[in-house]
Amino acid sequence: MNGASREALASARERLDALTDNVAVDAAKLAEELAAVTALLDREVSLRRVLTDPAQAGEAKAELAGRLLAGQVGGEAVDLVSGMVRSRWSRARDLVDAIEELAYGADLVAAERAGSLDDVEDELFRFGRIVSSSTDLRAALTDRRAGTPAKTELLRSLLGGRANPVTERLVVRLVAQPRGRSLEAGLDALSKLAADRRNRLVAVVVSAVPMSDGQKQRLGAALATMYGRQVHLNLDVDPEVLGGVQVRIGDEVINGTISERLEEASRRMAG
Repeated sequence: MNGASREALASARERLDALTDNVAVDAAKLAEELAAVTALLDREVSLRRVLTDPAQAGEAKAELAGRLLAGQVGGEAVDLVSGMVRSRWSRARDLVDAIEELAYGADLVAAERAGSLDDVEDELFRFGRIVSSSTDLRAALTDRRAGTPAKTELLRSLLGGRANPVTERLVVRLVAQPRGRSLEAGLDALSKLAADRRNRLVAVVVSAVPMSDGQKQRLGAALATMYGRQVHLNLDVDPEVLGGVQVRIGDEVINGTISERLEEASRRMAG
């Protein structure tokens, strides 16, 4: 997002945080209701254009949203969405993307309250790796000819009783409402949102063999010093790296693997 949409999203995040600071608010229920609003506005193109029309007064748009949603979702969801449509958005779709992010954020609040946010982060990462390595599973979950109930049943058979309930809800929602994203991109975005709940960066660490607890602690401390923020490590093992570690944080790659050094030496010799 750019310009006005970025500012509007930042304000919406602050309102969600302020709302969910109250433990009396059912974060999981709020997440479900915001997801329903996301689905509605994703379908109704003309409605989302009206709600983001810069020529219309913000209060008028908020009143319209309130009338449409009253009785369909709870008061907290109505207040959040009404506040969002008062803001200016660069594109109509940005509003829908923002409401969807708040839905995911509310579910992550539920995980945080239960003390299971770390588990959810790890499970999202591991499930992403499973999807990446299984062509058949990815095809089954992204096949447009397959109905949502069948995909949901497949996910629940895979995750039910094995993953945190929040993880299951997030993944089911992502598969049911992909909104033009690849499954891998959606899982990656969810992992980043989970990390942001603790103001942390996510580092994907690939090593030839599993790292010891001491190695993980030292690497985490070194990265925290480098970036000035706590860094959550998502660990993966790939024997092809031969040795050392490869660390990816966002678009930045820190490569300390033996295979990379061998390739660099070969390039120098060839040069």
